[in-house]
Order: sequence, then structure tokens, then C-alpha cells
Amino acid sequence: MEGVVLAGTSSGVGKTVATLATLTALEDAGYQSQPAKAGPDFIDPSHHEALVDTPSRTLDPWLAGEDGMRRTYWRGAGDICVVEGVMGLYDGSKTSTAAVAEGLDLPVVLVVDAKAGMESVAATALGFAQYADRIGVEIEVAGILAQRAHGGRHADGIRDALPEDLTYFGRIPPMSDLEIPDRHLGLHMGSEAGLDRDALSTAAETIDIERLVETARAPPEVATTERNTGDSPADRRVAVAQDSAFCFIYPSVLERLRSEASVEPFSPVAGDSVPDADAIYLPGGYPELHGESLETGGTLDEIARRAADGVPVYGECGGLMALSESLTTTDGDTYEMAGVLPAEIEMQDRYQALDHVELAAQSDTVTAAAGKRLRGHEFHYSAATLGSDASFAFDMVRGDGIDGEHDGLTEYNTVGTYCHCHGESGAFDRLLAVPSRDL
Repeated sequence: MEGVVLAGTSSGVGKTVATLATLTALEDAGYQSQPAKAGPDFIDPSHHEALVDTPSRTLDPWLAGEDGMRRTYWRGAGDICVVEGVMGLYDGSKTSTAAVAEGLDLPVVLVVDAKAGMESVAATALGFAQYADRIGVEIEVAGILAQRAHGGRHADGIRDALPEDLTYFGRIPPMSDLEIPDRHLGLHMGSEAGLDRDALSTAAETIDIERLVETARAPPEVATTERNTGDSPADRRVAVAQDSAFCFIYPSVLERLRSEASVEPFSPVAGDSVPDADAIYLPGGYPELHGESLETGGTLDEIARRAADGVPVYGECGGLMALSESLTTTDGDTYEMAGVLPAEIEMQDRYQALDHVELAAQSDTVTAAAGKRLRGHEFHYSAATLGSDASFAFDMVRGDGIDGEHDGLTEYNTVGTYCHCHGESGAFDRLLAVPSRDL
């Protein structure tokens, strides 16, 4: 599968809209597209999936390793993969769009804000192309997609100003219908506030999609990793919370779980009974928006009973919050949670952590053996007040975790972290092991 990377000159330049317009242009031209996202993100990929009904691949060499990133890419399917970048092309201390493009050997199409420029747009693109050589990054900036550019003289001026080795792939016109509302963790999810399909089709008409397809190329392939123990997936069951409160799940995680288990979804917001399973996974999301339903629905009480019985339970960020004793919103409303982990969670007005992280396991847990390290990322607006009996599974090698030095509150066979892990991280290998009451 060939692909291209849509990179921005900075955050906020309109990469998501440009990506959605490009996916629409491919679909309107009869191509099957595979969306992807550089760097750790759940929200932008939700817009990709809402548009083309295909899970978006998360491509990050820190989260998955370079080979893992390539395997993740090749698990996708389609004619063309469109990779939305993260921040500006070269930004990022551990994972940048440039690093993803280099690791996959994909050409870069630069999304440049052209609202108030013509020749300066070309100068910006030329500077980004030449900067790669200066820092020793082997990427090809193939051309530009002009964001918020009008047609006629404006578009012609941008095209004419570009040097011969930079292609003008078209423009995204300034349209009020091409705006996605946001909130504290970023944009609204695609299922909540997807862009109007007709507006995207109008924008897609201004993209030279055939030229973009001709520019795309395929990354190097890598051998797949065979990790199945030989048991049938039907022999094991993993209950996975999936609803509007627990919606941050990488496709790679579900693929990893399904490789060795039957995945049984359930909704704590709806008050579902927890499926009879060998392990329970609570991903991140927005439990703070559903405090009353989680408190009264009964599902968290059932999870608490399962945890006390020794069933392995793993909660990431929102899952950590749900496993704690209480959750207080910024409005001051407090709701009882599962009460498995000795912490009181309170939402804050600004984010408390945002980074790629690395954890070192202090002891054997459901996600890592003692001495092993896990990589992931954290992005949360909540803070934890810990009980005197709190114990941790991990020391922080990089990142903030729960208290600045540790992550992974643990009780019974339950672990709750602020760290989100990719399916290639190894975190889910132990969760899939035959459950033990004495991990």
C-alpha cells in the first residue's frame, strides 16, 4: 500500500481538515483510502474513521518501535494511505512527523496556511524542504497543499512562486463548514462533530488527487511478529469497555487482544453487566462527562467485585479514574467510582501532563514483569490525591505519571495508569497470559 504524509508547518494549521478533504477526494475518485495518524492521538483518528468507516492507524516509533510502526502501517488496507502529521513537521522531542515520514520512507505534502500570502507561502515551503538536509533527516518534501487559499489569482500566485521541485497539490478553500469544535483534550470526537460530507466534497474538488496518488510510494515491509501461544482465541475472553466515556482505543490494541482472545465489549455508561472474562480492560476517554451514569449504573461496582476476586484489570487514564474512589469535575460535582484504587481524582482547568513516557516495572503486574519497561504517552487534565496505602507498579523513567515519580496504582491484580500504551508496546502480552491470582 502506497502512502503520503500530510505535514503541517505548525499546530493549528488545519492538518485534520486537509486530511479529511484528501480522504474525501480519494473516495470521490474511486480509491479506497487508509487513514493514519503520526504520533499519539485518539481524537483526530476518530474523525478519519467517521468519514471513511476505516480505523485509522497510529504510527509512532516511540510507542511501537520502528519495526512495530511499519507493521502497524502494513496492517492497514487500501489503495492509498494518508498519514496526518502531528504538530509542525519537525516538532516533537520523541516522535515528530519527520521521524515518521523518514521511518516509513513516505513523501511529505506540506500543509501551509495561505490565508494572507502567496510568494511567502512558497518561501515557507522551500525553507521546510531545505531544513531536512540541515538536520540530517532523510525525507522528501514533495510539495504543498495550500490551506485557506482562494482560487484565481491567489492560487495562481502560490503555484507560480513554487520552485520546480515542489508540486502544487491544490488548496483547501476557506469555508465556515470546515471547522471542528474543540474541548479540553482537543477536538470533539468524530462521532460527535464530524464535518459535513458535502462541504468536504466541495473542498476535495480543489485537490489534484491524481498527482498526489502518483507521488505516493510504499514503505519497506517487515516481518510480522508471531506471538500467539497456540491457544484458540475462543479459549480466552477479555472484557473491553467501549462507549463515550471509554473511547480512546488504538486499533492495534484491539488487534493484539483479538489475536489471542475473544474481545467482549461492554458499556459502563449504559450500566451493562461485565462479560464473564479472564481479564478486563478500561481504556481512556471522558469519564468526567458521565460521572452520574458511572456512579449509578452498577457496572463499576461489578468491576470492583471482579477485581477483589483477583481478575486482572487494566485501566488507562480514564480507566484509572474510573477505578479510583471518587471523581470530582471542574464544576465541583463529586461522583463515587469503583473504589478499587486508593485515589481521589479531581479535574483541573489546564492539562497536568502531555508527553511521551517510559515506565520501569517495580514488580510483576498484569502489564509488565519486574524490571521490564513500557513506553506510551500521557495527556490528562486530572490530578490524584492518594491514600496512605497507595502502592505503585512503575517508576517513571520519562514523564510525570501519577505523582511525578511513579505510575500504575495497583491493588489485587489491578493496575491503573495515566499511560496509554500501543498494541506493539508489550503491555497487553501479560494481560493475555493465562490469568493468575498470584501475579
